[in-house]
Amino acid sequence: MNLIAIAGRAVLDTLLPPNCLACDAPVDADGQFCLTCFRAANFISSPFCAQCGVPLPFGDATGFCTACAHAPPLFHVARAALRYDALTKRLILPFKYADRTEFARGIAVLMARAGAALLASADALVPVPLHQARLRQRGYNQSVLLGAELARRTGVPLLRDALARVKPTAPLGGLGLEARQAALAGAIIMRPGRDLEINHKNLLLIDDVMTSGATANACAAALLNAGAARVDVLTAARVADPRYE
Repeated sequence: MNLIAIAGRAVLDTLLPPNCLACDAPVDADGQFCLTCFRAANFISSPFCAQCGVPLPFGDATGFCTACAHAPPLFHVARAALRYDALTKRLILPFKYADRTEFARGIAVLMARAGAALLASADALVPVPLHQARLRQRGYNQSVLLGAELARRTGVPLLRDALARVKPTAPLGGLGLEARQAALAGAIIMRPGRDLEINHKNLLLIDDVMTSGATANACAAALLNAGAARVDVLTAARVADPRYE
């Protein structure tokens, strides 16, 4: 980071001092929880599936969840910072639906810690796309904001519009894996003329939450079909599989 950027960050921190990611309590730096919220936060730690990153029961030595063992996804590895629970929703939902775009900075700090190895091996970051109708309604793509913050922190290039969502899909919440896959069929494509940017490269897909992995898999399919060497996934949060709760 150059001196101008450092000075700008210092001014911004003076005007907008960092608060806890989940409440308004003051903290020392972005990406931190206050003591109360830290104690309530469910950071994802071992054991988790070696491929999709879903938390596994303590003592599980299989290495893979049932879904990945039976039908491995197209992406290589997925990692997330937090379990998607009541506390995590206090970060994600305002950021995603209530114009709290300033949350991107702190959330990206958590993602950078959880995905340090994936970021170190990535040639470029690729945000999960929104359909144009939803983008107009919301005004921003939260995955692009997270990708921009991660790019700023790491220097890994951001391909903010490499993928396009060409088919609107109804909200996927509450749907199972097969229903999600059916809804996403043909919905996500590589933008024409962008193949050279991803050809033979290791790409890191960026999103806010992973549930079943269907969206990540659809994005990975588009990128791999266009010539990417490998696709990994990094998200802020991961929905736990109820079979392992």
